[in-house]
Amino acid sequence: MKRQFAVIGLGRFGSSVARTLFSMGYDVLAVDVDGERVQDLAKDVTHAVQGDAREEETLRAVGIRNFDVVVVAIGQDIQSSILITVLLKELGVKCVVAKAQNELHAKVLYKVGADKVVFPERDMGARLARNMVAANILDYIQLSPDYSIVEVATSENWEGKTLRELNLRARFGINVLAIKRDKKLIVAPGAEDLLHKGDILVVVGSNANIDQLERV
Repeated sequence: MKRQFAVIGLGRFGSSVARTLFSMGYDVLAVDVDGERVQDLAKDVTHAVQGDAREEETLRAVGIRNFDVVVVAIGQDIQSSILITVLLKELGVKCVVAKAQNELHAKVLYKVGADKVVFPERDMGARLARNMVAANILDYIQLSPDYSIVEVATSENWEGKTLRELNLRARFGINVLAIKRDKKLIVAPGAEDLLHKGDILVVVGSNANIDQLERV
């Protein structure tokens, strides 16, 4: 059965999440108190509803507990994001992903039941900084303060070599999760997989080890 998502708060972050999930084929409910925002997004999601998610009646009316994941994309109004997170968990939502403004906000969100907290502005800033200083790092996702997943462009001296020959795990403490080759994704590649020109490695490791890899 196809997973269902709800996004509460249709600012730039919330709208982007909602549109992306819908474009990937998922059912998406979008909720915001601002009717203009709801109208703007109506054609890009399954359902768009104007309502105040701080009211329990609103959340019940849209059947919020039936959604697999609810994203609380409200960042500026910290009090509202916390209240909505509390209501969602009390109503039985299994997974709540909430946007935080800062570390203190994040701690409170976790305390009241958020399953995952994200920092869109901070994470995008970190991605941009890494992409600017490391030409071979194409994308960057921070898993925790110490670990990340990155996409690494294959350098010329890696071409024609196997993963065994590169031995990235022993040299850098990096694990290769996949190889992206044109439109093909090779998941969990083997030690004898050969790297071609234009290949992109999807790797996971500590930020310290990734920093070393960037200098290769």
